[in-house]
Amino acid sequence: MIGVAREAGLLELTLQRPDKANALTRAMLGDLLAALEDPPQVLILTGEGRVFSAGADLDEARAGLASDPIWDQLSNRIAGLPGLTIAALNGTLAGGAMGMALACDLRLAVPGANFFYPVMRLGYLPQPADPARLVALVGPARAKLLLMAGAKIGAEEALSWGLIDRIVAADELMAAARALAADVLAAKPGHAGAIKRLIG
Repeated sequence: MIGVAREAGLLELTLQRPDKANALTRAMLGDLLAALEDPPQVLILTGEGRVFSAGADLDEARAGLASDPIWDQLSNRIAGLPGLTIAALNGTLAGGAMGMALACDLRLAVPGANFFYPVMRLGYLPQPADPARLVALVGPARAKLLLMAGAKIGAEEALSWGLIDRIVAADELMAAARALAADVLAAKPGHAGAIKRLIG
């Protein structure tokens, strides 16, 4: 349920459960973690179908996945990668799946994407690292809109908030992500990591 493609420093990870809106199981989260054990120069994270991810699989969430530390392990591993990380959001991003995107350096999204994190309504807490990363992008009031007031925003509003960096047509999404990766892939290993450390 995870597609893994490696080529010359580029790692593309694809969520492959489109019939379930790419809802994440613990096995899928484990597969994502395992794929990142060998850090790439560039990571592109995307999904199949019209939804990036609806968040946790509901059955597994009720059985304990919603509070499993594996979510933070995954987002922290992505955030700690020395290369460039890009979330190519092929559709709606919801719930705990937002942690993966928040941990990336850049976020592209298709025009019809929606963004929401309904932890208040569902009675869960957000994953521990997510609120601070969200605040860093959109500020505390807008983070509260998403995490406490249950706001659901579209791509244009997400762009104006700084939650995403560009809106790209669905048929151009992966090409746009790979174009952003080109300079890093052409550079000597370690150069991207040095720049990331300077940015902080």
